[in-house]
Amino acid sequence: MKLGVLISGRGSNLQAIAAAIACGALPAEIALVLSNRPQAPGLEWARQQGLAICALPSAGREREDYDREAVARLRGAGVELVCLAGYMRLLSGYFVAAFPHRILNIHPSLLPAFPGLDAQQQALDYGVKFSGCTVHFVDDTLDGGPILLQAVVPVLDGDDAAALGARILEQEHRLYPAAIRLVARGAFRLQGRRVLGTNGG
Repeated sequence: MKLGVLISGRGSNLQAIAAAIACGALPAEIALVLSNRPQAPGLEWARQQGLAICALPSAGREREDYDREAVARLRGAGVELVCLAGYMRLLSGYFVAAFPHRILNIHPSLLPAFPGLDAQQQALDYGVKFSGCTVHFVDDTLDGGPILLQAVVPVLDGDDAAALGARILEQEHRLYPAAIRLVARGAFRLQGRRVLGTNGG
């Protein structure tokens, strides 16, 4: 399965996906790495790995206009599954419709709890005892699509957002390749909002 990985920052989940492919754990290839921020460190990392990259600045552009160009670049690369990996930009309805049930996102909380930005701090402020991360299909709501996989991380008494975020990130790097593998193998089915057949990852 050809992947399009969208990033805005350092691309640590991109690196985890690439590592899973390299060791044979993930039957996929990264066809394109696209970033809305040309200076994103993850874009330079991808270039150094010999991956196809696309720097497509989003500043000052209307969302759908930008997304139409992004979709064209992804389709041009033969992308079959879009993976948002720290992509700090909301997708338009046009983008979502272009890849139905073929866009994944990873979020640092146990959705539906704490969507949006600063999820780790939201969890600490609320006083939950467990947080974690979620891989979900993207729809036209904020962090609201059907949930594919989740991993639980305990919240420790001494945690701040950075410490909790670091432990969650370790689980993200494990969970995202596992979720992509499920989709690549067709090892799931949708029943309303429920994604079935994913137990065990």
